[in-house]
Amino acid sequence: MTVVLGDNQYGKADVRLVHIARGGDWHEITDLTVSVALAGDLAAVHHSGDNSGVVATDSQKNTVYAFAREHGIGEIEDFADLLARHFVATYSHIRRARVAIEQHSWDRIAVDGDDHPHSFAAAGGERRTTTVTHDGAQSWVLSGLTGLVVLKSTGSEFAGFVRDRYTTLAETDDRILATAVTARWLHGAAAGDWATSFALVRRRLVETFSATHSLSLQQTLYAMGSAALEGQPDIAEIRLSMPNRHHFLVDLAPFGLDNPGEVYFAADRPYGLIEGTVTRDDAPDPGPAWRE
Repeated sequence: MTVVLGDNQYGKADVRLVHIARGGDWHEITDLTVSVALAGDLAAVHHSGDNSGVVATDSQKNTVYAFAREHGIGEIEDFADLLARHFVATYSHIRRARVAIEQHSWDRIAVDGDDHPHSFAAAGGERRTTTVTHDGAQSWVLSGLTGLVVLKSTGSEFAGFVRDRYTTLAETDDRILATAVTARWLHGAAAGDWATSFALVRRRLVETFSATHSLSLQQTLYAMGSAALEGQPDIAEIRLSMPNRHHFLVDLAPFGLDNPGEVYFAADRPYGLIEGTVTRDDAPDPGPAWRE
């Protein structure tokens, strides 16, 4: 048997970056978590500890900050692509760079009914995301979101599933359906109107979740993914991960009370995890876009 080095990469993860665009008294805040991963001719450092080809992860972090000052941020897809192209173009032995970004949202604080020019409140757990991979010749762009928590208090049922000696779950024709959506979609081109595309996909995801009478979370996932692709030929495929946030009706009979679907216990674990991909039948080869 011969032992060989397989696919590998390294980089700086979770670089926290807050950028303030100061337009006079009116400020714009962009709050990001940026992760960089580089791959290429790195056998020497693995085999013998030869660091001569290693771009220090601290240098990668500093590049993120310097580029924010020199170029601004703009759309996160463009900023990620700019960084990825830089690492591949600057270091001849680096053949692939992947830059992943999560954007944390802030809302303006209203004072006497008007938006304050430079005061903000954190918007919650939902984050816009992107991952851009560049190999020196081509960029692959993933856009997405994570932490989109949605709930419908009716319009969902679950019945007809396999029953065996281990089954205790009762069938239901009316239940709470709640999930925290993580979605990523692959663009067919490395340039586009990222903000408009993101807003449209997000709207279709939440509207379809709301409007679909759910027979299962799998059915809902497929309907949401299909709606995201409709009317957007640039999007080749979408991958969704949707944990089932279970809500159990509390038995109030010991207290002499009924419970006509009003009082629930929200369980955080264990939970069902539903994942799936919806793709166009003519989607191009995704290349390394989905490689972690």
